[in-house]
Amino acid sequence: MNKCSKCGTIQYSKELEKNLKVCPACGYHMRLNAMERIAMVLDEQGFVEHDADMISVNPLDFPGYSNKLEQQRLKSGLKEAVITGEGTIEGLPVVVAVMSFDFFTGSMGSVVGEKITRAIELATEKRLPLIIFSTSGGARMQESILSLMQMAKTSAALSRLDEQGGLYISVITDPTTGGVSASFASLGDINIAEPGAVFGFAGRIVIEQTIRQKLPDDFQTAEFNMQHGQLDLVVHRKELRATLGKLLDMHSEKGGV
Repeated sequence: MNKCSKCGTIQYSKELEKNLKVCPACGYHMRLNAMERIAMVLDEQGFVEHDADMISVNPLDFPGYSNKLEQQRLKSGLKEAVITGEGTIEGLPVVVAVMSFDFFTGSMGSVVGEKITRAIELATEKRLPLIIFSTSGGARMQESILSLMQMAKTSAALSRLDEQGGLYISVITDPTTGGVSASFASLGDINIAEPGAVFGFAGRIVIEQTIRQKLPDDFQTAEFNMQHGQLDLVVHRKELRATLGKLLDMHSEKGGV
């Protein structure tokens, strides 16, 4: 049994999974881990993971970081906060990077930045579309400047992809904040978000305390960002695969591009 964190409705786990972890009572989009997202969006048996053995270490000897990394791997069943690779969506080839909030709140350290950069470079080399599914609490503070430099690194790689005319679709899921929102998550040729997804840089409380003003109730939601020009589409999870398939088809050789 699962309880919706928004409306409190109790759902059978199997029924919730059939509904792609969207609450049938209120439409709340619950969080998916990276493997759930891959299974939902990509064609069955069409995904080949890359750089699966890359894991974070403790380059700055930050106290307790090594132990936390091991705990996160055991707890989440993941090696890192992002899974990258190649697959197909409705038969169309694509390079993907899929982040998972379950691992260290999806924070971006040097390995996350490197894996995403390699995915971008692969898409550039093979002239394939790139889709990044973002969810993150921001930069991984235990890696300090090594984490922050990933913002510039991923953005520079995307610039090279853009120069070659490559297609990059950014899919924002709940939540996407901090350094990830301020870098590759915002740089898509097409920026899409799931309904209700939080998408912003600093947290709501921090902003309110800084500007000493009350923010709108829907501040930083996907719908708010859509109204203010930050997003191109807000797409229900049930329609996401089909929407991505249409966009890929439009930009494929078959689609006349």
